[in-house]
Amino acid sequence: MEKTLIATNNLNFVPSVILLGSFLIPITFVTYLYETLPNWEVSFPAMAICFLWGGAVGTLVAGTLEYNVLKTLGFLPMLGVGLIEESAKLIFPLGFYLKGRLRSEATGILLGTASAMGFAALETMGYAFVTLLRSQGNLLVLDGVLFARGLLSPAGHAAWTGLVCAVLWREREKAGRAVLNWQVLGAFLTAVLLHALWDIFNGFRGATFIASINLELLSMLVAYTSLTLLNRRISEAKSPLI
Repeated sequence: MEKTLIATNNLNFVPSVILLGSFLIPITFVTYLYETLPNWEVSFPAMAICFLWGGAVGTLVAGTLEYNVLKTLGFLPMLGVGLIEESAKLIFPLGFYLKGRLRSEATGILLGTASAMGFAALETMGYAFVTLLRSQGNLLVLDGVLFARGLLSPAGHAAWTGLVCAVLWREREKAGRAVLNWQVLGAFLTAVLLHALWDIFNGFRGATFIASINLELLSMLVAYTSLTLLNRRISEAKSPLI
């Protein structure tokens, strides 16, 4: 698509480049989990609802709340961003959770990551559009944003919301009913903290080369920790509940 854009110099292809670049990895990751996880009960329409509507409503709600807080306080702590966005991404998964029909932990992971990846894809589209404007149409800079955000999205939004939904569904499976206990709260607070740390380490620029490298390493540590927690829940979902 990008080669066609360059060859034809047709700006009509710009939205397609941004759309495909933003959605390719999120859709691929959700499809991978859909094919890998056993014992899920979720249908494709339910996943599509979480991905498309969960992502759209989540970004809208998060953006509105963040704007209102910024307008009121003049600043928004990174912890507040994490709290707002992690809550917004749960809106549609919680709808399915409260219905009580879909009960396996694997289902929770699929619905959570679907909503999170829809959120991540739409968020990436916004960043890509702003980057394109600020760089005055530099496609190399646009490629960098699309590639970096797409590659890291499984270790970010997907891991955080997937973790929370996995624990939600797991605890309900254990109790036989919807519950809100310390395990669920702990998973949610962990997701908020990891989200905040990710934003902090990526929001600052080191004064020196060494400082910049240290911030990048800290970001990678947060990404590794997030993916490790999600992988544990995936492994747990593949094993019989004891």
